[in-house]
Amino acid sequence: MASIGQVTRQGNGFKGFLKTLSFRANITIVPNPDKTAANQPDYRVLNEGAEIGSGWTRRSKSTGNEYVSLSLADPAFGPKTLYANLGRMAGQDDEEVLAVIWNAKK
Repeated sequence: MASIGQVTRQGNGFKGFLKTLSFRANITIVPNPDKTAANQPDYRVLNEGAEIGSGWTRRSKSTGNEYVSLSLADPAFGPKTLYANLGRMAGQDDEEVLAVIWNAKK
């Protein structure tokens, strides 16, 4: 699993960055204040105020732990959507610091 960024929990959201070979952006993941239905995203992913994605709180089938699943889109990615999950960063003991883990299978 490839880590394409890092975020730190801040209040009800997260702040950090995305980084690939050709792309670097600071991101903020904030709760979705307009959520009115279960299928709407729990979070909005922003870059300098522009929305570049959404996030949903999911529960792992194997462990029962909650995690955030992200869907990201930007002209820099081309016509494809980038999928990722927030998860424990390798070698990191601070539970507030999470890796943005690319999900190539979606």
